[in-house]
Amino acid sequence: MSEPTVTAILISATPSGPIEPLESARAMAGRGIEGDRYSVGTGTFSDKPGTGRQVTLIEVEAVEDFEAESGVAFTAAEARRNIVTRGVRLNDLVGREFSIGEVRVLGCRLCEPCTHLERLTGKGVLKGLVHRGGLRAEFLTDGVIRVGDRITI
Repeated sequence: MSEPTVTAILISATPSGPIEPLESARAMAGRGIEGDRYSVGTGTFSDKPGTGRQVTLIEVEAVEDFEAESGVAFTAAEARRNIVTRGVRLNDLVGREFSIGEVRVLGCRLCEPCTHLERLTGKGVLKGLVHRGGLRAEFLTDGVIRVGDRITI
């Protein structure tokens, strides 16, 4: 695998709204990414109890594999995760602390695909991304995350 890095940062102000790519974003401990639906409690699952409601990550490799296996055009933005990574196995980060650039993060649980994502994309992601839909996490410190930042475990 290549050096673990951030390849994209993506936010949406609303649960079904457009995805906005950013070059950098402010991570807020205990809240999420500034401007994202989950940081203000309006995400699809914001009203559900549980950890890992602050930020989601997905491996670009999983997106590419899904596209190759299904034959369906699919992008990381369509996955609706906040941080797209390359070179790191996110499933291995459940229950572990790691850093994205200067920001400390706790991997909480897998971010399995859901029926909301399936409805939005209509692309078979519910089955196609099982166990590789990403990671739900929480920010432990404030800071700025940038595309190209190194992920340190």
